[in-house]
Amino acid sequence: MIDTFGIYLQSLGHVVGSPAHLAILFGSVLLGIIFGALPGLTSTLGVALLTAVTYGMDAATAMVCLLSIYVGGTYGGSYSSILINIPGTAASAATALDGYPLALKGQAGRTIGLATTSSAIGTIISMLFLVTVSPIILHFALQFTSFEFFLLAFFGILISGTLTTPDLVIKGWISGFLGLFLSMVGRDRLQFYPRFTFGIPELDGGIEVVPVLIGAFGIPQIIEVLKNRVQVGEIQKLQRILPEFGTILRNVPKIIRSSLIGVGVGCVPGIGEDIAAWVSYGAAKNTSKNPENFGKGEPTAVLSTEVANNACVGGAIIPLLNLGIPGSPPAAMLLGALMLHGVTPGPMITFEHPTFIIECAAILLLASMAMWIVGITLAKQVVKVLRIPAPLFMPIVGLLCIIGSYALGLDITNLYLMIPVGIVCYFLTEMGYPIAPLVIGVILGPMADENLRRALMVTQGSFWPILTRPVALSLVLIIAWLVLVQFPSVKAFKERWAANVLGRFRSSRHGG
Repeated sequence: MIDTFGIYLQSLGHVVGSPAHLAILFGSVLLGIIFGALPGLTSTLGVALLTAVTYGMDAATAMVCLLSIYVGGTYGGSYSSILINIPGTAASAATALDGYPLALKGQAGRTIGLATTSSAIGTIISMLFLVTVSPIILHFALQFTSFEFFLLAFFGILISGTLTTPDLVIKGWISGFLGLFLSMVGRDRLQFYPRFTFGIPELDGGIEVVPVLIGAFGIPQIIEVLKNRVQVGEIQKLQRILPEFGTILRNVPKIIRSSLIGVGVGCVPGIGEDIAAWVSYGAAKNTSKNPENFGKGEPTAVLSTEVANNACVGGAIIPLLNLGIPGSPPAAMLLGALMLHGVTPGPMITFEHPTFIIECAAILLLASMAMWIVGITLAKQVVKVLRIPAPLFMPIVGLLCIIGSYALGLDITNLYLMIPVGIVCYFLTEMGYPIAPLVIGVILGPMADENLRRALMVTQGSFWPILTRPVALSLVLIIAWLVLVQFPSVKAFKERWAANVLGRFRSSRHGG
């Protein structure tokens, strides 16, 4: 514990003691807030674009840059949600329900102060979970063999498709397996045999993750904003922005509950901050003494959603660093960036980079503090950016997408890859297919493929060892249940069983 604390303080000092790192920290947070505040730009896109910019940096400096824009982008969406009722990001959609009514009552400054303080607290609490939970997960993950890693990657793709699909679950699975197929292109890592390269030498090395990430999230955003020409309403006048410490202290139990929700949702692969915010909003409303106030300007609703969506940041990084599975779309971008800098997340990370997780936790703390300082002091200036029509930013974003993809190895092939992937992803989005599972599939595909083939080589083609290993068998049963519950007959049986149990419980309470 003393060693960990010492490393933590050393990491804090390394960033604080360097003017260059401090400039990167505050600059990235400010850029993230702008990306989050502008409708059509997101923290996911911000992390994707900055990934290429960090190509020449060392891993520690790159993480200062990327984690800061992630934290700032998740918080920045609250500005446009509160002031103009247009969520800058999906994560801030729940904040708009009560943030905008509060702004209409002349409390815009107070509400932004509450959102800023809540966001900082949520990030700090998630950082504490990152430090305390990671050793437990790592100890557990070190017991994994190739079968467990394959099943874990497969489960990540399935659960991401299941939870991010707006209508039919099968669409999420198709999207995930499409990403899985893209990851198979190129020479396999075990026998170096070319697969799906169609005789094109440039595909021998496989499909790079970063151009896929930039294309999948950047191109559809550009097309969507230019097509719909998102217009920004009139900006509410801001009064003095005050941190709501009194409200925070009165709602400590709600903060703890929202933080647990945010961290828990963040740990599930591919879901993201928006789900955490809505779950926390629902929990706050269901447990409130005055649920009728929700939607009309309830400060605790803003507090609950902002704590949860920012706590999701640290939650998403926990499986990313310890298992190599990203917990949200921006975390998927971080995984691509880590691979770019020679850091391989997973159970061996503490052996290859012993202090890396602690350093990331320290950066999260500093990013949350920088976010609070920037949010409180520069809110009026940052909000002026909202007056600029979003379509004007799109050519700049498009140029950054091109530069970001080409800068990776200065390879024109990455541009040929990014643009078709982006166009395909746009049409998939239009048809209701989620993009997050596709990205998760591209990232987790090599892990699933390599570990399954290695396991079958060791067992000479036998799947029997899966049934003899408790963790592997548990994952198989979870995956089977995840698939079975999508069948209408199983769904109906589950609902009848739940209604029966609930009826008996109520009868026993009434009889008692």
